[in-house]
Order: sequence, then structure tokens, then C-alpha cells
Amino acid sequence: MTTTDVRTWEGPSATERLRILRSARSIAIVGASNKPSRASYFVATYLLSSTRYRVYFVNPAVDEVLGQPAYPSLADLPEVPDLVDVFRKHDDLPGVLDEAVAVGAKTLWLQLGSWHEDVARAGEAAGLNVVMDRCVKIEHARFHGGLNLAGFNTGVISSKRQVLA
Repeated sequence: MTTTDVRTWEGPSATERLRILRSARSIAIVGASNKPSRASYFVATYLLSSTRYRVYFVNPAVDEVLGQPAYPSLADLPEVPDLVDVFRKHDDLPGVLDEAVAVGAKTLWLQLGSWHEDVARAGEAAGLNVVMDRCVKIEHARFHGGLNLAGFNTGVISSKRQVLA
């Protein structure tokens, strides 16, 4: 294990993440894809169908996602997003942080598998809430009783395959 593999930053507690999600009114998905096989598409589908958030898509390479316009940058959105949900590679995260700070976003949320301690510390120093390595969809569903949606929490606890009748 290298020193870059050691995680020393501690993110917000479950109570704090719930507060972040409850206070947010708008979410911008940076790196949103119009490909159904991408995680950002799955999260976008959930947010549009199961929440009251105003959802915006940021991706300069596509014109629309799920029938809604895609914007080239956070600065091009019609409003300042409360929460910036990031689906970008590790090396792009400092630039996304800079954009989020520049537009006045309140929260920078890095999706599952995304961890960048320098970005987290810089984001907090700039006054942002920072969440890393967590999925907005999973967290929202967990807090709002919706983990049964899309295959989570089927209510069956078994190591055996179910036989369909």
C-alpha cells in the first residue's frame, strides 16, 4: 500500500449526508452520459423519476440526456446547483472542484469509487460540503426507504437461487 492509498479524510456522517440531501433542491450531474449502460445514466433516471430535485446534466460532448439538455459546464446552467454529483476520472476532479466553487455550489459529491483527499480538503476549505465514494442514488434511496427500487433490498435473504414459477 502506498501513501496515496491511505485514506485519512473523514466524510460527513449519515446524519450529515441526510441533511445535505434534504436541503438540496437542485443537482448537477457532471459527466452525465446518454448511454444507458453508464452509472450516471442510471443515477439520472432515478433522480428524475423518484425525487423532486431539479436535475441538470453537464457534459460538453452530448446535447441531451434523458430528453433534457446537457450543458457544457456548471457555469452554463440556468441556476447554481446545490449539489454537484461527479462522474469524472480522478485527474479531472480538481477542475470540477474549481468549477463548483466558482459557481457557488454548496456540495461536491464524488460517486462510488471516486476518492481525492486533496480535492476534499480544498473543497471544505472553500466552504463546500464534500462527500466521496458514495452514490447519491443509493444514499437517497436508503434514507427514503427506496432501496427496493431497481433490484436493491428485495426482501429475500438467501444464498440459494430463487425458482421462478
